[in-house]
Amino acid sequence: MDRIETDYLIVGAGAAGLAFADTLLAETDATIAIVDRRGRPGGHWNDAYPFVALHQPSAFYGVASTELGSGRIDAHGPNAGLHELASGPEVSGYFDRVMRERLLPSGRVAWLPMSQWSGDGTIVSLLSGATTAVTVRRKVVDARYLSPNVPATHVRGFAVAEGARVVPPGALADPSRLAGLAPPPRWAILGAGKTAMDTATWLLDRGVAPDAITWVVPRDSWLLNRLRTQPGEAFFEQTIGGQAEQLDACARATSVDDLFERLEACGVVMRIDPSRRPTMFHLATISEGEVAALRRIGDVVRKGRVREVRADALVLDEGVVPLPPGTVCVDCTASAVERRPTRPIFEGERIVLQIVRLPLPTFSAALCAWVEAHGADDAERNRLCATVPFPHSLAEYPAAQLAHLRNQAQWGQHAALRAWIRDCRLDGFGRMIAAVRPDDTAKTAILGRFRTLAPAAMANLARLAAAAPAAH
Repeated sequence: MDRIETDYLIVGAGAAGLAFADTLLAETDATIAIVDRRGRPGGHWNDAYPFVALHQPSAFYGVASTELGSGRIDAHGPNAGLHELASGPEVSGYFDRVMRERLLPSGRVAWLPMSQWSGDGTIVSLLSGATTAVTVRRKVVDARYLSPNVPATHVRGFAVAEGARVVPPGALADPSRLAGLAPPPRWAILGAGKTAMDTATWLLDRGVAPDAITWVVPRDSWLLNRLRTQPGEAFFEQTIGGQAEQLDACARATSVDDLFERLEACGVVMRIDPSRRPTMFHLATISEGEVAALRRIGDVVRKGRVREVRADALVLDEGVVPLPPGTVCVDCTASAVERRPTRPIFEGERIVLQIVRLPLPTFSAALCAWVEAHGADDAERNRLCATVPFPHSLAEYPAAQLAHLRNQAQWGQHAALRAWIRDCRLDGFGRMIAAVRPDDTAKTAILGRFRTLAPAAMANLARLAAAAPAAH
């Protein structure tokens, strides 16, 4: 049996695990071993559908040390006028480059792909079965706790009858998978999340007529407006001003529904169908151009979840919807954000990576690594890195936003951490704020409003969080 020793063992080489390793490498002299069941770094990006792209600008994603993208402003398409969004292949290639050009050349990182951590001090190769004993001198880092499900690997929650045609989104860009199917008389998109939105947008962009698409939407969703998440001085008013507007909505809202209506009024969130009140908010980020494209689809079915796909119909919770024979159904029902209990991030000899700033997993992981390197003890680390619970319902959003703001307040009072955030590529906003000149009255007014509104927003969010479960 082979044996290795390491200061930290990171289980999972996805975005969070690599972001944690990158910052830990920069802030300490520790050795790191990274183990993953896949053959390449990048986690779920290895299984993503070909036309997937980031929701947020590339500038906010990846690891702190290595730029993703070129800072380009898109000139065409539904994201025109906004910062570029790396495609799935670009992200996969980026993480492979981070491993080969950043982590491994340090001489302090061991990479164990196609292997599984047993949890009892051993790593088992999935190819040879060989076992490696691991001595971890400091901590095991669980970077898999919030791993998403993706369409290519999830287990369907509905039946498929003989003769029905059901494909994952990835099949749409693969001519061999569509042999004999194209052009079908109709496309049925199953699911209401960002994968379904990506699929619908992709089909429309490639010439499929809107009236040839049926979209099964079990729940309508609020969506973050990408315009309000842009880095750089040119977007200061939209981004930092948008955050001030968000605080104002949080401070004034009388209920959860009123909060989202206020957020919509100031352009922070959007909905695809203005006549429908959304009941879901999973922090999916979208452009106004994408919303306009999706509104072109008229055949939107709201009869609950899919229970069975037949050759000529969909069986839903609330009825049966006929389909033309030969319809291709695209399964977009995988849930990227399954409900998992929040727990302390720092747990003695174990670190369980979770979100500390919504909705940024890589920034959260990098910040946790900085705090691990510089925190006095786990009590201080958990104070600086309180877990932000992911909102799975509208009623849960006030508590999530409150935890997010409390973390921001803690970081603002810690001089060294505040300086790191300001210079961290994954933050994006700290440098925008630090660059404001005292004589720039418009921007200083926005910052002043931000600071004034924060206490009132936190107080009202606490009230909404306490009242929301009973109200919903």
